[in-house]
Formats: sequence, structure tokens, C-alpha cells
Amino acid sequence: MVRSLWSAATGMNAQQTNVDTIANNLANVNSAGYKAQKAQFKSLLYQTLQSTTTTANGEPKPTTSQVGLGVRTSSINNIYTQGSLLESQSDTSFAIEGDGFFAVRGDDGTTFYTRNGDFTWAIGTNGGMTLTNQDGLPVLSSAGRAITLNRTYIANRITISQEGEVCYPDGDNNPQPIGVKIGVYQFSNAGGLERYGDTLLMATEASGNAINEDTNNNVRKSRILQGYLEGSNVSVADEMVNLIVAQRAYEMNSKAITTSDSMMETANSLKR
Repeated sequence: MVRSLWSAATGMNAQQTNVDTIANNLANVNSAGYKAQKAQFKSLLYQTLQSTTTTANGEPKPTTSQVGLGVRTSSINNIYTQGSLLESQSDTSFAIEGDGFFAVRGDDGTTFYTRNGDFTWAIGTNGGMTLTNQDGLPVLSSAGRAITLNRTYIANRITISQEGEVCYPDGDNNPQPIGVKIGVYQFSNAGGLERYGDTLLMATEASGNAINEDTNNNVRKSRILQGYLEGSNVSVADEMVNLIVAQRAYEMNSKAITTSDSMMETANSLKR
């Protein structure tokens, strides 16, 4: 009887984690570059009630009697499918079409990766222009350095090619590369990236080191689209269905606890 209580309790804990994951996906449905998560579960140990034995006439009885001890959350996987491309009025909005990530440098020097291309040009004290994200973290070039323009440029005339080249129009109004390129990086196992918040990701041993698309010809190149942002890949309809399933599973586990409690109450009242 106690087994049923603990098994149902593990089920409620697992479904609570499932609901938390779904709620986070729904909360970020409008977050640019957000990638959905999905909780995965695995069965706990099994207790053997009766092992393989023989019948009275010596015939083998090849079946065993085992009862499970519940469930636990095994992992919360990141789903890196392409989000929809949303047109933006900003000249510093960029979307990646492909498997790449932008790179930004944190205040402590840590390199973060993101699919959120909502950038802006920040003016430094020396008059230079640095491409940053909305938190002021500098965007890194393909050389791994902050993208800083030491000359004075008109920001709304700066364009970015699909290969990431930063361009500025010449006297004939033809865009010309100015010698810097937005970095785009891939990972052998993007699912191993660690979330940091603000749609930022960190490389781990599971993800492997970042692969620079500009210097590695063994990966499929991504395209950068100026004037677009990548929306989240959360499907509201799917998440609502998953939420209903998770809620029903939670209710069934709570009902199992109530039923076990009623059976224990009945057993305790037999002495009366």
C-alpha cells in the first residue's frame, strides 16, 4: 500500500515539472529566438515480488512478478527547430536562417550564444559605434572580437549581407564591405547548450566547442536576414494539448493517493 503512495507521489512531482516546462514555453511564446523545451521521463526501479520458478510438476514458469516504484524526470530537452521569420522595422534586427548562433560577450568576458538578433548600435565615449544586444553586450565578429566601427557612420545606412558582411554605401550608393563580419557559430550537439536566461546559451562539454562558420567549410552555412527577427518555435496549440494531458495525469496520480489512503483506512478499521 505504501508503494502506491510513493509511486503516485513521484508521478505528481514529475507532472509538476512537466507543467512548469510547458508554462515557461507559453510565457516565452513572443520571445525572439526562444527555443521550446520538452520534459522527458523515465521509470524508476522495479521491485521483484516473485522471481522465475517452476510449477508443481517441474515445468518452468518463465514469468516474474514485478511492480514499479514510480517515475522521475530524466531530462528537459531543447527543441532547436527553426522559428518563424517576423518582419521588423529596425535596421539592426537580424534573423538566422540555418543552424547558427550569434555570439555576444558578457561583462565578465564569458561568451554567450543566442538566436535573438535584436541588436542596436551603441555610441561609445570616443565616438565609435559598437553593435550590441538590448542588454548592452557586444556582438562578436567572425574573428571573435567586438564589432566596433571607429569611423562615424550613419547607422540607418549600414547594411548586413546574408554572409554577415557589414557594408556601407560608397559615393555611387553601392554597399561596400568595411572589413568586419558578424560571427555565426554552430555546435556539434546544440542540445547540450546550457541556458543562461535572456535567450542566452553557454557552451558545455556536452555541446562541444563552438564551430566558426566563417573558418569551417564542413558545416552548412547559415544566412543572416536583415530587417527580420526569428520568433519562438513554440506551438501554442501543441503546448495547450500537452498542458491538458499533464493536468489529467496529475489528477490521476492524486486520485491514486486518495484511493490508497481509503484502502489503508478500511484496513485499519477491520479491528473494530
